Amino acid sequence: MSNFVKVRFNDKKESICHKEEFNLKKNITVIVETKNGLQFGTVIDFLDKLADKYTEEDKIIRIATKKDYLKNLSNIEEENKAVKKCQELSLKHDLNIQVLDAKFTFDREQLVFRFISDTRIDFRDLAKDLAKCYRTRIELRQIGIRDKAREVSGLGPCGRKLCCSSFLKDINSVSINMAKNQNISLNPTKINGCCGRLLCCLNYEDETYKECRKKLPNIGDKVKVNDKLGTVVSLDILNGTYSVELSKNEIVKETIK
Repeated sequence: MSNFVKVRFNDKKESICHKEEFNLKKNITVIVETKNGLQFGTVIDFLDKLADKYTEEDKIIRIATKKDYLKNLSNIEEENKAVKKCQELSLKHDLNIQVLDAKFTFDREQLVFRFISDTRIDFRDLAKDLAKCYRTRIELRQIGIRDKAREVSGLGPCGRKLCCSSFLKDINSVSINMAKNQNISLNPTKINGCCGRLLCCLNYEDETYKECRKKLPNIGDKVKVNDKLGTVVSLDILNGTYSVELSKNEIVKETIK
């Protein structure tokens, strides 16, 4: 017998709840009490035990009624209008933001807006105007473009699902120096991901490349080979070799010792 159910909410987030005494089955809709308020969700799976990444915090209150279903549809309709209203008010306050979405709790006790901006935003006046419009608690969350990419997902240049939406728990900062360390072309189309930011995977092998580069010269350095002075023109970092141009017609490959 399964003791837990996995529930997916309107915002695609998932929760694990104890099955309780309800006669549940897949695709049945339920009302769940969460730390962020009541949520409307759909049962998508049954589990015998909790997975490591989940904690049993949320509780199913009841199986959704027809009235609950219609209220959820109304909430979704109002959320779409709220996005447009928030964007209009942001222009009034001269805020350079892109409003991504708006989510009511099921009981409309809270309305959460998420937005993207390249700079830190003082949205206190915007929040006051929104509170006057909707007569509920307003929360504005600024998220990064990488966080948005994680939610939307997609395929990276490697042909696999985006790292941020498949296995990465934390999105670490990535610098242009990582691409330089790995001797990768700085062409934006090659080193930027779907989000327009530097590829997360540049981080994975950075320490290895740093270690391998320690004994290698830099491109453009002058070095002596067989008592001849030449210029380093290319590097093979992982193999520990570099090419030296001694003259226009003479290029030799050297290996670090």
